[in-house]
Amino acid sequence: MEQEKRKRSFYEKYVKRLLDIMISLTALIILSPVFLAVAALVRIKLGSPVIFRQQRPGFHERVFGLCKFRSMTDARGENGELLPDEARLTKFGKTLRATSLDELPELWNILKGDMSLIGPRPLLVKYLPLYNDFQRHRHDVRPGLTGWAQVNGRNAISWERRFEYDVEYVQKISFAFDLKILLQTVAVVFRHSGISSATDATMEAFTGTAQEAGAERGSD
Repeated sequence: MEQEKRKRSFYEKYVKRLLDIMISLTALIILSPVFLAVAALVRIKLGSPVIFRQQRPGFHERVFGLCKFRSMTDARGENGELLPDEARLTKFGKTLRATSLDELPELWNILKGDMSLIGPRPLLVKYLPLYNDFQRHRHDVRPGLTGWAQVNGRNAISWERRFEYDVEYVQKISFAFDLKILLQTVAVVFRHSGISSATDATMEAFTGTAQEAGAERGSD
């Protein structure tokens, strides 16, 4: 089902992208020593490649290559398959995630236009067929380095609640809202909150939501 076109504000159409370019470019320059230091530590403790790249769906579900610092080993079982995330996530990797340092390479994605500083987090491509009509609206904007769901529980909340926050952001996007999320993100990073779900080292896999449930939330 084709999504209805949403009227975008002047801020969303023109100002937001300009701010993304200015902020990401400035951050890449200022944080270059941090990039080099983290890259060296990742190479020493986890090996290569230092940068982890994965295909993720972005604006209007267009797929792009997400860049992150590697945070897990390539440890495999006797059958040659990769071990579960919790077995491959080292203490160093947990520190990278807790401090969000593993996300720094995404500034390059923002500069390129794949992402925005603020928006719904880009998830896995395999989830695309599982979204109901309500949840699919999270792709009406560019995905973000941080977002409304990230400052309201991150990986510790349910998928359904997470998508509610994502769509709420899409519906209420503004400069003031983005600034609020950015300031709250700083607090969340310092508290190291919401890194893991209650049942997984990061977040359990999304398996879909009943269409009716999403439709009901969308009509509230």
